[in-house]
Amino acid sequence: MKRQILIADGYNIIGNWPELNKLKQSDRFADARDSLLHTLAEYRKYREIEIILVFDAMYVPGIKQSYEQYNLEVVFTQEEQTADSYIEILAAKLMSPITQVTVVSSDQAEQWTIFSRGALRVSSPDFKREIERAKTEINHDAKHYHDREMQINRPWSEQQLSALAKMRDQLSAKKPD
Repeated sequence: MKRQILIADGYNIIGNWPELNKLKQSDRFADARDSLLHTLAEYRKYREIEIILVFDAMYVPGIKQSYEQYNLEVVFTQEEQTADSYIEILAAKLMSPITQVTVVSSDQAEQWTIFSRGALRVSSPDFKREIERAKTEINHDAKHYHDREMQINRPWSEQQLSALAKMRDQLSAKKPD
């Protein structure tokens, strides 16, 4: 199985997810970023995938940072570099026969070079639906496991105990040949 790496354009996602865009519109970029980080960290648990989240420096200049509490790599590009150009360079560097790179961005034209080299593209709205689907699957699997566990650990009924006692009596009544 190929190593799976997801590279996401953070501000592109924030601009395309209504609940995050609302925070952005009210000048609450930090809250929007934190909410996105939390969502991606949860998704990472569901899918066991490496995630690199890239933010343009136009809002928060900085250097590559690690957000250990989220177990994600977060990159703030240099001031003169767009997230799109950073993602294009990074994806080209990471792609290999044993690595599948998926880019989350709604800027398909900006990323055309890396898609032509084999990276996959998921639009921001489609990625939101994928996260919701993954969460639903995990919750369904967890409920199924819990129900099965309860069924296995349930005490035996009187009918089952009686049938077992009857089989035990039949086996002990038989004499070995």
